[in-house]
Amino acid sequence: MHSFDIVCKIDLQELDNAIQQARREIQTRYDFKGSKTSIEFREKEHELVLTSETDFRLKAVLDILQSKMVKRGISLKAITLGKIEPAAGGMVRQTISLQQGIPIEKAREIVKLIKNTKKKVQAAIQGEQVRVSGKNIDDLQGVIQLLKAEDMGIHMQFVNLRES
Repeated sequence: MHSFDIVCKIDLQELDNAIQQARREIQTRYDFKGSKTSIEFREKEHELVLTSETDFRLKAVLDILQSKMVKRGISLKAITLGKIEPAAGGMVRQTISLQQGIPIEKAREIVKLIKNTKKKVQAAIQGEQVRVSGKNIDDLQGVIQLLKAEDMGIHMQFVNLRES
């Protein structure tokens, strides 16, 4: 019997590196000289908070951060952008949620999609991940290819491909 897990986890060390690189670029860029722009990472809530004086600068900070994340191998599908809202002192703020784990409704969609393939595999939701198991490793690899081709709107990683 072979199995693998479908998970969504952001490498927090790579995320921290991307945030540090973005902060350094903001400090050295001419258009941000003297601005009160910041990027704050709230690890417990799995979110980032961007703050700046104007919408334009906030969008520029977001672009910088997203480019650094992509360079460090973090999928932009793993983040959800919040609305730009006013903050204290005439500032504007945007909250970015980080996806950690597969939401239950998406997990159900994944299981349904796998069952509709008619391959001889079983899919089971286990907490915030989906485990797929079957006798034939080629069937499992076919499921991985199918899920990679299908846009589920979330970041998916395929880990722990093993024989039990």
